[in-house]
Amino acid sequence: MTVIPFSGRNKGGLSRFLLRKKINATLKEIHTANKISGLLSFWCNECAWIAKHFGDTYGIKHYCWILGQDARKENKYPQKLRPKPDELVALSDFLQDEFEKNHRIRPLHMIPPGIDTKQFQPLSGEKGIDILASGSLIALKQYDIFLQAVDEIKKQIPLVKAVLIGDGPEKKKLQGLIAKLDLQSNVTLTGELPHAKVLQWMQQSKTFLHTSSYDGFGVVCIEALHAGAHVVSFVKPMYSDIQNWQIAGNKEDMIQKTVTILNNPDTRYIRVTPFELKDSVEKMMQLFIS
Repeated sequence: MTVIPFSGRNKGGLSRFLLRKKINATLKEIHTANKISGLLSFWCNECAWIAKHFGDTYGIKHYCWILGQDARKENKYPQKLRPKPDELVALSDFLQDEFEKNHRIRPLHMIPPGIDTKQFQPLSGEKGIDILASGSLIALKQYDIFLQAVDEIKKQIPLVKAVLIGDGPEKKKLQGLIAKLDLQSNVTLTGELPHAKVLQWMQQSKTFLHTSSYDGFGVVCIEALHAGAHVVSFVKPMYSDIQNWQIAGNKEDMIQKTVTILNNPDTRYIRVTPFELKDSVEKMMQLFIS
């Protein structure tokens, strides 16, 4: 797949105006050479605004995939776009409801994310890590709660082994919290890792904690399930329950659910694959074909 970066760097004013012209010129060049049959925007933001106007001008079908933060009330682009329900695709049931609540438009379509199962190694049965978390070290992810949870779990499972994968602005704060809670022998901060390495860590883990306060549908959770880990999160993305994925009401509930999983000798660590990438692709393609 050809990727064309425009290096906008979030500049405003004249730079932003010129960037829009550059993107439109590139789209027109591609359309002249190949005749674009469809446009798909990731997130309902400025990119979607540009794509929708281009699509309307040239009669090209355009869909916007709502993926997370763009469903929140603070996003002003839905007011500018004024999209029709059948032009919107939500990543999850949660985002479908959230977008309707905040912008009074209910996305007609819902296509969840899928994973490419070919990227995973066969399960070895070895689970040397008790608790895993992975993502950008930002305030939204609430990894301070992850560390506090490990601290409480340590009181019941003294040799608990936890790993936090990722990098970001909260790194120093989290390193300080690890020292304050005396978790140096229990928690490993790996820093940012290649995706293939993250999947390997997942396959060695018993539980995956997703402490984010807001999440459209964490693909890492689906990856962890397929890697044979049990998932505990605060946000429930789908109406229906997903095997080996529990929803916690608060930090204490997350701690209790994790301890129960780890202490239960009958806990089975098996692959669970609720959504595959090929299914997501087929559903998206059907929108453009229909």
